[in-house]
Amino acid sequence: MNLLQLVINGAIAAIPAVGFAMVFNVPGRFLWRCGLAGAVGHMVRGLCMTWGAPIEWATFAASVTVGFLSVRWSRETLAPMQLFGVAAIIPMIPGTFAFNTVIGLVEMSALGVTAESLMPVVYNALKTLFILGALSVGLAMPGLIWYRNKPII
Repeated sequence: MNLLQLVINGAIAAIPAVGFAMVFNVPGRFLWRCGLAGAVGHMVRGLCMTWGAPIEWATFAASVTVGFLSVRWSRETLAPMQLFGVAAIIPMIPGTFAFNTVIGLVEMSALGVTAESLMPVVYNALKTLFILGALSVGLAMPGLIWYRNKPII
């Protein structure tokens, strides 16, 4: 993936981030930050996957990046960090894996469970769960580290 494709994918990912920020009633002066965080997160994930990282770890790195951006902007604007972060990670939700899981479950309920039909469902379900876990833990981690009252060690 070259740099131009990465930037174009980031710009396209900014559109749903801003759209969901509008759905969540984010004030207009913060919408550009939500779009930028969504674009940066998507570009980090694409870059990590280009370097050979699995999608789960790439998503974790991207959501940590979005989390750090959200913490910084929340300190600058005195707004909650979730205002920027939640809308920004929505473009990284694993819709394809979740869709394939549901389709596989419907096929298994109609045709019966076989080993050939069960394996893709389990694979897609685990991918979905791990990506969603990476999104949630990665987004929360910078806030937990930044606002820690006691030393880590």
